[in-house]
Amino acid sequence: MTGQVLPYDVHGEGPGRALVLHNWFGDRTSFAPLRAHLDGTVGTYAFVDCRGYGDALDHAGAYTMEEVAADALAVADDLGWDSFSVIGHSMGGKAAQLMLLDAPDRVRSIIGVSPVSAAGFPLDGETWELFAGAAEEPANRRTIIDNTTGGRYDDAWLSALVDRSLTRSSATAFRAYLDSWSRTDFHERVRDNPTPVLLVVGAHDPALGTDAMEATWLRWYPNARLEVLKDAGHYAPEETPQALAEAIEAFLGA
Repeated sequence: MTGQVLPYDVHGEGPGRALVLHNWFGDRTSFAPLRAHLDGTVGTYAFVDCRGYGDALDHAGAYTMEEVAADALAVADDLGWDSFSVIGHSMGGKAAQLMLLDAPDRVRSIIGVSPVSAAGFPLDGETWELFAGAAEEPANRRTIIDNTTGGRYDDAWLSALVDRSLTRSSATAFRAYLDSWSRTDFHERVRDNPTPVLLVVGAHDPALGTDAMEATWLRWYPNARLEVLKDAGHYAPEETPQALAEAIEAFLGA
């Protein structure tokens, strides 16, 4: 698949190059709190919008993880990067693994932030209806965000994330990406992959926390390790940006 160079912007000028892929509910602006804590002398971070999100809101596409991976590699080409790490938040973590499969000689490592595994994220009937309905129903989005952060946030915080997701993504893309990140399974292709992997999860994330990592990523990547942020749920870039920045920089600088 040939990718397109999508809207992106770069933070820092350090030696640790990393492409950064956002989650289902947020475009690249969802990393703004994290960026405030990243040391630009340690890393160079390229934050990318997926098709149908942010400044790529009007970019048509198939809205699949394969397409996200191809587009991100096109951004790497545009930057002139021959090798780099990939940071993927939630669904972005699934796309990061496809980048590794597509360009194994270029992807040096993966940092997954509450990342979806290569096996996807199976949802039962009722939960599937909640997630699929979130494309058109803001209340569904709110319920999902509240559940995956442990029910710890007030109305204003939840409303801000819901409002951003509504204004910074197209309903068509949002719904289509769900099929791709939740239902496609390529875990046999990544089994025993030696690439270094850092998994950063929140202690208050019931969906993609420690148990999920132990059942998936940590089984398939022999050089993966897990770090748990005690004050985060599913949205560490916004909940605990300083702690996440420290984990990322320690890994990239190693």
